[in-house]
Amino acid sequence: MLELPSGTVTFLFSDIEGSTGLVQRFGDRWGEILAAHNRIMRESFVAVGGKEVDRQGDAFFAVFSSARHAVAAAVNAQRALSEHGWPDGAELRVRMGIHTGEPAVGEEGYLGVDVVRAARICAEARGGEVLVSETTKSLVQRTADGIELRDAGEHLFKGFEQPERLFRLAGEGLPALRETAAEGLPERGAPAPGHAADWERRAEELAEEAMRTVSELGALDTLGPRIVRQVEDTLKHAGVAPPGREEARLGGPPLTPRARRPRSRPLRLLGVVLLLVAVAVAVIVYGLVRAL
Repeated sequence: MLELPSGTVTFLFSDIEGSTGLVQRFGDRWGEILAAHNRIMRESFVAVGGKEVDRQGDAFFAVFSSARHAVAAAVNAQRALSEHGWPDGAELRVRMGIHTGEPAVGEEGYLGVDVVRAARICAEARGGEVLVSETTKSLVQRTADGIELRDAGEHLFKGFEQPERLFRLAGEGLPALRETAAEGLPERGAPAPGHAADWERRAEELAEEAMRTVSELGALDTLGPRIVRQVEDTLKHAGVAPPGREEARLGGPPLTPRARRPRSRPLRLLGVVLLLVAVAVAVIVYGLVRAL
């Protein structure tokens, strides 16, 4: 088993953005591209004393005894990836997340929430971006080669109760991010269209609207007859005799309440079903959003 550093360590997670599309694009040549990516990542780790903990597909998990070394490895890797001559003008954009903690070390490797937090930070990054936790930032403060740590706002990770403030590495040689305000896309930290908070508010509005509908319609057992009356009024204004009235005008048997009830029952049931479906959908959407 690989001898892993203990105590206060810094984790680095990475993976290639859009790797599935690249595999489909390059087919058999993907193996060559992935090998070059792996070589660049490993060389960046080793150069500063980092160790590869695990690799799954195009994703790496590495550990460093120093937060500064982890940041340096990320910067060197991003620069090497952007300078590499990928075939057919391809562009490999790798997202990275860095976090410092004091995890336990078991037989299967590192244990504890710090590992999960580092992985969540990586997942929050965009292609070509390196995000670091506030803990790592406090240990690094300043970096060499003109690299800055810019505030990237607070982010609430799934499974965590408190938001995490992240910082983005920026400076010479690092890939420019595709999502920028200049391109009409939201800044980091600004709620994007479809943001969870927006969906939650919309779900609440739908639930309230459904409740208002129930209140305005009154008791459900009166919904069917009301729909029947509305249909008859509409037909009357259109100059069409409502169902059953033509028969009465031609001398047929008069419509009694008993005879009229079977005609209204399907409409009453349909109205009840449609209303219940609308309420159920609103409640389900609200519940799913609250669970995010």
